[in-house]
Amino acid sequence: MSESFAILRRRRSDELAKLADEHMQHDLQADDRDKLKAAATKVSMWTTVGSAIGISLGLYAAIRLRSTRKAFFAAVRAQEKPVKVVFSDGRTEAIPDLTPLLKPTTLGDFATYFFASAGGLFLGGELGFLAGSASAGRNITSDPESRKRIETAFRRFRADVLRKEADALDKGDKMEDMMF
Repeated sequence: MSESFAILRRRRSDELAKLADEHMQHDLQADDRDKLKAAATKVSMWTTVGSAIGISLGLYAAIRLRSTRKAFFAAVRAQEKPVKVVFSDGRTEAIPDLTPLLKPTTLGDFATYFFASAGGLFLGGELGFLAGSASAGRNITSDPESRKRIETAFRRFRADVLRKEADALDKGDKMEDMMF
């Protein structure tokens, strides 16, 4: 059961976190580690702010859309509508009243608020992540020596991860254990 949900799977992520921590301790200086932690905090803060702004704008758009729908319905209901059509051959056909079908519903309001908020969350979060990544990247690359050490540590970490994956493949471990 615990393997069913991605958030509950820990084996692989704990292993990688330990390996990354080893590389951070051995390959980087204290100021490099501080830069990386500050960059991670900056990305997280920008993403949170972007998500909050996105949800707020999504809710604002939903409120405006709902009020527009209500005003449209009130205008349609107040208009005088034809009840029948007379054709040139004298035949008469009744026109059904579609007003009840245009009435705003609670389900429609819920869907409007949900999807507008979800869209705002997605758009705001992604834009916040993009801005935070750019800001953190500038922070990390400001010192060429520090940048070189960080890039070297990342290359070594990535090589160790690939070595571990290759060893697991050679041993014949289950593919799902390696991927998750």
